[in-house]
Amino acid sequence: MTSLRNTIRSAGLGRLAYLLWFKPVGRVRNVITAGGPLEVHRTELGRREMETSTYTLPLLPAMSESPPLELHVLTGKRFWYQTAFCLWTFAYQSGRLLHPVIYDDGTLDAEHRKPIARLFPQARFISCEETLARLDAYLPEPRFPTIRERWRNYPNIRKLTDVHIGQSGWKLVIDSDLLFFRRPDFILQWLERPDKPLHAVDCEPAYGYSIRLMNELAGAAVGELVNVGLTGLESTLLDWDKLELWCRRLIEGERSHYYLEQTLVAMLLAGRDCAIAPAADYVTKPAEAEALQPCAVMHHYVADTKKWYFRHCWRKAILLEPYQNLDLFN
Repeated sequence: MTSLRNTIRSAGLGRLAYLLWFKPVGRVRNVITAGGPLEVHRTELGRREMETSTYTLPLLPAMSESPPLELHVLTGKRFWYQTAFCLWTFAYQSGRLLHPVIYDDGTLDAEHRKPIARLFPQARFISCEETLARLDAYLPEPRFPTIRERWRNYPNIRKLTDVHIGQSGWKLVIDSDLLFFRRPDFILQWLERPDKPLHAVDCEPAYGYSIRLMNELAGAAVGELVNVGLTGLESTLLDWDKLELWCRRLIEGERSHYYLEQTLVAMLLAGRDCAIAPAADYVTKPAEAEALQPCAVMHHYVADTKKWYFRHCWRKAILLEPYQNLDLFN
């Protein structure tokens, strides 16, 4: 299979091969891994119900007089309702007013913005046009060809570029597929006084690149389990020339990979003192027992935990304390 893939790539037929072979085969493999078509159908029904429920999530009162919190999230038409649930459960559990900053991945239409804006009237939406203008100003393509190519073809890197280029100050970027079940004290404390980078802990090493190459480029030992579901960085400390070099060297040495963005963040944090979200409370890939009876503060639903996320977990997340006594769902 590897030799076939390399032959196809060298002939310039990579995209065609992906569409005609690797994508269909990947879909079949995913169905088998998920337990078959019936299980996939059940998960899809739960996903649709979650999306529909977003329109009726109740508005939350601010339970604290503290200043509003700013969270940053990249989203689009495939994930907007997950973004809404993530932000809503964070506000629900923290009792704090949110002023989220929402970055359009290029697919976020007005119909998707509206339900988020209903829940968070102070949300700020950053359009692709605004981002492109900043890209041209701060990361011009002749000087940053690899980053710009990845920006066009690999949306995950936009969690770095779109949030931080031309900006200053600390920013917490969160993934959409998170749900909060308890008060997120660790995050709240960091947001009040950010003084070092923050990251979550992965369930296993997930970089897609060899640690040897990562350490060599970073000039320091990379953490084994950095996860970017939660990522707090200071915008002015990002060295874009270095990131361009790293992107190019990683891709030239070991080709492009889905986890490139996580790899780059791990390299940025190599050798640095970091605020690390406690893995027992901020859980990446919860086990079935934890997913069905949440004890942790937060879940990050990756890989095969999506089925618990769509079938069960979002329902539990909107029926927990601290707001039951306010009769929001009556």
